Amino acid sequence: MKTWLNGDLLQSPEAPSISALDHGIIVGDGVFETIKIEDGQPFALTRHLDRLVRSAEGLGIGKPDVSAIREGVAATMESQDLPFGRIRVTVTSGPGPLGSPRGSAGLTQVVITEPCERPPSVSAIATVPWPRNERGALAGLKTTSYAENALMVEHALARGASEAVMPNTAGMLCEGTGSNIFYVVGEQLITPTLQAGPLAGVTRALVLEWCAAELDVVERDAPIDVLQTADEVILVGTTRDVQAISRVDDREVAAPGPITRKAQEIWARESVKDVDP
Repeated sequence: MKTWLNGDLLQSPEAPSISALDHGIIVGDGVFETIKIEDGQPFALTRHLDRLVRSAEGLGIGKPDVSAIREGVAATMESQDLPFGRIRVTVTSGPGPLGSPRGSAGLTQVVITEPCERPPSVSAIATVPWPRNERGALAGLKTTSYAENALMVEHALARGASEAVMPNTAGMLCEGTGSNIFYVVGEQLITPTLQAGPLAGVTRALVLEWCAAELDVVERDAPIDVLQTADEVILVGTTRDVQAISRVDDREVAAPGPITRKAQEIWARESVKDVDP
Protein backbone atom coordinates (compact mmCIF):
# COMPACT_ATOMS: atom_id res chain seq x y z
CA MET A 1 0.00 0.00 0.00
CA LYS A 2 1.29 3.45 -0.93
CA THR A 3 -0.16 6.85 -0.02
CA TRP A 4 0.18 10.26 -1.67
CA LEU A 5 -1.00 13.43 0.07
CA ASN A 6 -1.13 16.87 -1.56
CA GLY A 7 1.87 16.18 -3.77
CA ASP A 8 3.99 14.14 -1.36
CA LEU A 9 4.48 10.38 -1.32
CA LEU A 10 4.33 9.30 2.32
CA GLN A 11 6.84 6.91 3.84
CA SER A 12 3.98 4.98 5.42
CA PRO A 13 0.20 5.10 4.92
CA GLU A 14 -0.12 4.97 8.72
CA ALA A 15 2.08 8.02 9.33
CA PRO A 16 0.31 11.03 10.91
CA SER A 17 -0.34 13.30 7.97
CA ILE A 18 -3.77 15.00 7.97
CA SER A 19 -4.82 17.76 10.35
CA ALA A 20 -7.19 16.74 13.11
CA LEU A 21 -9.19 19.78 12.00
CA ASP A 22 -9.64 18.53 8.44
CA HIS A 23 -13.34 18.70 7.61
CA GLY A 24 -13.15 15.23 6.12
CA ILE A 25 -12.71 14.08 9.73
CA ILE A 26 -14.78 16.69 11.52
CA VAL A 27 -17.97 16.50 9.43
CA GLY A 28 -17.28 14.02 6.61
CA ASP A 29 -17.05 16.89 4.15
CA GLY A 30 -15.46 15.34 1.10
CA VAL A 31 -15.81 13.18 -1.99
CA PHE A 32 -14.04 10.07 -3.21
CA GLU A 33 -13.59 7.52 -5.97
CA THR A 34 -12.42 3.91 -5.96
CA ILE A 35 -10.73 2.79 -9.18
CA LYS A 36 -10.00 -0.82 -10.06
CA ILE A 37 -6.50 -1.90 -11.06
CA GLU A 38 -6.44 -4.73 -13.58
CA ASP A 39 -3.10 -6.19 -14.75
CA GLY A 40 -1.23 -3.19 -13.40
CA GLN A 41 -3.45 -0.59 -15.10
CA PRO A 42 -6.19 1.64 -13.65
CA PHE A 43 -9.56 0.88 -15.23
CA ALA A 44 -11.73 3.76 -16.51
CA LEU A 45 -9.60 6.30 -14.66
CA THR A 46 -10.83 9.29 -16.67
CA ARG A 47 -14.47 8.43 -16.05
CA HIS A 48 -13.82 8.13 -12.33
CA LEU A 49 -11.93 11.41 -12.14
CA ASP A 50 -14.65 13.16 -14.13
CA ARG A 51 -17.19 11.95 -11.57
CA LEU A 52 -14.89 13.03 -8.73
CA VAL A 53 -14.97 16.57 -10.13
CA ARG A 54 -18.77 16.48 -10.51
CA SER A 55 -19.17 15.29 -6.93
CA ALA A 56 -16.79 17.93 -5.55
CA GLU A 57 -18.46 20.75 -7.45
CA GLY A 58 -21.89 19.41 -6.49
CA LEU A 59 -20.82 19.41 -2.85
CA GLY A 60 -19.57 22.97 -3.28
CA ILE A 61 -15.98 22.36 -2.19
CA GLY A 62 -14.40 23.44 -5.49
CA LYS A 63 -12.62 21.62 -8.31
CA PRO A 64 -9.94 19.04 -7.47
CA ASP A 65 -6.56 19.28 -9.20
CA VAL A 66 -7.01 16.34 -11.55
CA SER A 67 -3.49 16.62 -13.01
CA ALA A 68 -1.99 16.39 -9.53
CA ILE A 69 -4.23 13.46 -8.66
CA ARG A 70 -3.08 11.63 -11.80
CA GLU A 71 0.50 12.16 -10.62
CA GLY A 72 -0.52 10.73 -7.26
CA VAL A 73 -2.03 7.68 -8.95
CA ALA A 74 1.19 7.07 -10.91
CA ALA A 75 3.37 7.61 -7.84
CA THR A 76 1.42 5.18 -5.68
CA MET A 77 1.29 2.49 -8.36
CA GLU A 78 5.01 2.65 -9.11
CA SER A 79 7.04 -0.37 -7.98
CA GLN A 80 3.98 -2.28 -6.79
CA ASP A 81 2.96 -5.70 -8.11
CA LEU A 82 -0.69 -5.08 -8.93
CA PRO A 83 -2.36 -7.87 -10.91
CA PHE A 84 -5.56 -6.77 -9.16
CA GLY A 85 -6.00 -3.86 -6.81
CA ARG A 86 -7.71 -0.61 -6.06
CA ILE A 87 -6.98 3.08 -5.94
CA ARG A 88 -8.81 5.27 -3.44
CA VAL A 89 -8.88 8.99 -4.26
CA THR A 90 -10.26 11.22 -1.51
CA VAL A 91 -10.73 14.98 -1.66
CA THR A 92 -11.95 16.95 1.36
CA SER A 93 -12.72 20.62 1.84
CA GLY A 94 -9.56 20.86 3.96
CA PRO A 95 -8.96 22.14 7.48
CA GLY A 96 -11.80 24.10 9.03
CA PRO A 97 -13.53 24.99 12.30
CA LEU A 98 -15.12 22.42 14.58
CA GLY A 99 -18.59 23.28 13.33
CA SER A 100 -20.14 22.80 9.92
CA PRO A 101 -18.91 26.02 8.20
CA ARG A 102 -15.87 25.40 6.02
CA GLY A 103 -12.41 26.90 6.28
CA SER A 104 -10.39 28.52 3.51
CA ALA A 105 -7.09 26.59 3.65
CA GLY A 106 -7.75 24.69 0.42
CA LEU A 107 -8.58 21.13 -0.48
CA THR A 108 -6.94 18.04 0.95
CA GLN A 109 -6.20 15.47 -1.79
CA VAL A 110 -5.21 11.90 -0.98
CA VAL A 111 -4.45 8.88 -3.19
CA ILE A 112 -3.97 5.38 -1.74
CA THR A 113 -3.17 2.33 -3.86
CA GLU A 114 -3.10 -1.27 -2.71
CA PRO A 115 -3.33 -4.82 -4.05
CA CYS A 116 -6.49 -6.64 -3.05
CA GLU A 117 -8.34 -9.87 -3.56
CA ARG A 118 -10.80 -10.18 -6.40
CA PRO A 119 -14.42 -10.44 -5.16
CA PRO A 120 -16.20 -13.75 -5.81
CA SER A 121 -18.31 -14.09 -8.95
CA VAL A 122 -21.38 -14.99 -6.87
CA SER A 123 -22.55 -13.38 -3.63
CA ALA A 124 -25.62 -12.64 -1.47
CA ILE A 125 -27.43 -9.42 -0.56
CA ALA A 126 -29.71 -8.27 2.22
CA THR A 127 -32.34 -5.59 1.80
CA VAL A 128 -32.50 -2.94 4.52
CA PRO A 129 -35.37 -0.81 5.82
CA TRP A 130 -33.44 2.46 5.75
CA PRO A 131 -34.07 4.55 2.61
CA ARG A 132 -31.77 6.56 0.40
CA ASN A 133 -33.11 10.11 0.10
CA GLU A 134 -33.36 10.64 -3.65
CA ARG A 135 -34.19 14.32 -3.05
CA GLY A 136 -31.45 14.99 -0.49
CA ALA A 137 -28.62 17.48 -0.80
CA LEU A 138 -26.13 14.67 -1.47
CA ALA A 139 -28.24 12.71 -3.97
CA GLY A 140 -26.09 11.56 -6.89
CA LEU A 141 -22.81 12.62 -5.23
CA LYS A 142 -20.13 10.18 -4.11
CA THR A 143 -19.28 11.72 -0.76
CA THR A 144 -17.28 10.57 2.25
CA SER A 145 -20.39 10.88 4.44
CA TYR A 146 -20.64 7.09 4.59
CA ALA A 147 -21.70 6.34 8.16
CA GLU A 148 -25.18 5.16 7.16
CA ASN A 149 -23.63 2.93 4.49
CA ALA A 150 -21.28 1.42 7.08
CA LEU A 151 -24.26 0.65 9.32
CA MET A 152 -26.13 -0.96 6.42
CA VAL A 153 -23.16 -3.13 5.45
CA GLU A 154 -22.79 -4.36 9.02
CA HIS A 155 -26.51 -5.22 8.95
CA ALA A 156 -25.94 -7.25 5.78
CA LEU A 157 -22.78 -8.99 7.04
CA ALA A 158 -24.61 -10.09 10.18
CA ARG A 159 -27.08 -11.85 7.88
CA GLY A 160 -24.46 -13.64 5.80
CA ALA A 161 -24.59 -11.19 2.89
CA SER A 162 -21.81 -9.07 1.37
CA GLU A 163 -23.90 -6.03 0.44
CA ALA A 164 -26.96 -4.13 1.63
CA VAL A 165 -29.53 -2.93 -0.89
CA MET A 166 -31.91 -0.12 -0.02
CA PRO A 167 -35.10 1.53 -1.25
CA ASN A 168 -35.56 5.25 -1.75
CA THR A 169 -38.04 7.32 0.26
CA ALA A 170 -40.87 6.20 -2.06
CA GLY A 171 -40.09 2.53 -1.45
CA MET A 172 -38.61 2.05 -4.91
CA LEU A 173 -35.50 -0.03 -5.48
CA CYS A 174 -32.46 2.27 -5.36
CA GLU A 175 -28.93 0.85 -4.94
CA GLY A 176 -26.42 -0.95 -2.78
CA THR A 177 -24.12 0.87 -0.40
CA GLY A 178 -21.26 0.65 -2.87
CA SER A 179 -22.85 -0.87 -5.94
CA ASN A 180 -25.64 -0.57 -8.47
CA ILE A 181 -28.25 -3.25 -8.85
CA PHE A 182 -29.74 -4.95 -11.90
CA TYR A 183 -32.36 -7.67 -12.03
CA VAL A 184 -33.94 -9.88 -14.67
CA VAL A 185 -37.63 -10.39 -15.39
CA GLY A 186 -38.17 -12.81 -18.26
CA GLU A 187 -35.59 -11.83 -20.88
CA GLN A 188 -35.26 -8.22 -19.75
CA LEU A 189 -32.30 -6.82 -17.81
CA ILE A 190 -33.51 -3.91 -15.66
CA THR A 191 -31.88 -1.31 -13.43
CA PRO A 192 -33.41 1.63 -11.51
CA THR A 193 -33.36 5.05 -13.17
CA LEU A 194 -31.05 7.73 -11.83
CA GLN A 195 -34.17 9.63 -10.75
CA ALA A 196 -34.69 6.92 -8.13
CA GLY A 197 -31.58 8.20 -6.37
CA PRO A 198 -28.72 5.76 -7.08
CA LEU A 199 -25.21 6.91 -7.81
CA ALA A 200 -24.44 7.12 -11.51
CA GLY A 201 -22.01 4.22 -11.34
CA VAL A 202 -19.19 3.92 -13.87
CA THR A 203 -19.72 0.16 -14.12
CA ARG A 204 -23.48 0.69 -14.37
CA ALA A 205 -23.03 3.03 -17.34
CA LEU A 206 -20.67 0.61 -19.11
CA VAL A 207 -23.01 -2.35 -18.57
CA LEU A 208 -25.89 -0.35 -20.05
CA GLU A 209 -23.75 0.70 -23.01
CA TRP A 210 -22.08 -2.63 -23.74
CA CYS A 211 -25.08 -4.91 -23.20
CA ALA A 212 -27.58 -2.83 -25.19
CA ALA A 213 -26.64 -4.42 -28.53
CA GLU A 214 -27.11 -8.00 -27.33
CA LEU A 215 -29.62 -7.89 -24.48
CA ASP A 216 -32.93 -6.17 -23.80
CA VAL A 217 -31.67 -3.66 -21.21
CA VAL A 218 -33.90 -0.98 -19.70
CA GLU A 219 -33.87 1.60 -16.93
CA ARG A 220 -37.14 1.36 -15.02
CA ASP A 221 -38.25 1.94 -11.45
CA ALA A 222 -40.07 -0.64 -9.35
CA PRO A 223 -40.73 -1.28 -5.64
CA ILE A 224 -37.83 -2.91 -3.81
CA ASP A 225 -40.01 -6.02 -3.39
CA VAL A 226 -39.31 -6.79 -7.07
CA LEU A 227 -36.16 -8.50 -5.82
CA GLN A 228 -38.33 -11.12 -4.13
CA THR A 229 -39.73 -12.27 -7.48
CA ALA A 230 -37.00 -11.41 -9.99
CA ASP A 231 -35.64 -14.29 -12.06
CA GLU A 232 -32.04 -13.15 -11.61
CA VAL A 233 -30.30 -10.46 -9.55
CA ILE A 234 -26.96 -8.80 -10.30
CA LEU A 235 -24.70 -6.33 -8.52
CA VAL A 236 -22.29 -4.21 -10.53
CA GLY A 237 -19.48 -2.10 -9.18
CA THR A 238 -15.86 -1.05 -9.50
CA THR A 239 -14.27 -4.22 -8.14
CA ARG A 240 -17.33 -6.51 -8.33
CA ASP A 241 -17.66 -6.01 -12.11
CA VAL A 242 -20.82 -8.03 -12.94
CA GLN A 243 -21.57 -10.20 -9.90
CA ALA A 244 -24.33 -12.81 -9.76
CA ILE A 245 -26.52 -12.85 -6.64
CA SER A 246 -27.57 -16.25 -5.32
CA ARG A 247 -29.59 -15.07 -2.31
CA VAL A 248 -31.76 -12.04 -1.56
CA ASP A 249 -32.52 -12.04 2.17
CA ASP A 250 -33.83 -15.62 2.69
CA ARG A 251 -34.74 -16.21 -0.97
CA GLU A 252 -32.47 -18.36 -3.12
CA VAL A 253 -31.97 -17.16 -6.69
CA ALA A 254 -30.43 -18.96 -9.66
CA ALA A 255 -26.89 -17.64 -10.00
CA PRO A 256 -25.61 -17.08 -12.51
CA GLY A 257 -28.74 -17.28 -14.63
CA PRO A 258 -28.61 -17.14 -18.43
CA ILE A 259 -28.94 -13.35 -18.71
CA THR A 260 -26.35 -12.83 -15.99
CA ARG A 261 -23.94 -15.18 -17.76
CA LYS A 262 -24.41 -13.28 -21.00
CA ALA A 263 -23.81 -9.95 -19.27
CA GLN A 264 -20.66 -11.36 -17.67
CA GLU A 265 -19.43 -12.61 -21.04
CA ILE A 266 -20.01 -9.18 -22.61
CA TRP A 267 -18.23 -7.49 -19.72
CA ALA A 268 -15.24 -9.83 -19.91
CA ARG A 269 -14.94 -9.22 -23.66
CA GLU A 270 -15.39 -5.44 -23.65
CA SER A 271 -13.54 -4.52 -20.47
CA VAL A 272 -10.18 -5.67 -21.82
CA LYS A 273 -10.37 -2.83 -24.33
CA ASP A 274 -8.98 0.62 -23.54
CA VAL A 275 -12.06 2.23 -21.97
CA ASP A 276 -10.28 5.53 -21.40
CA PRO A 277 -6.79 6.67 -20.31
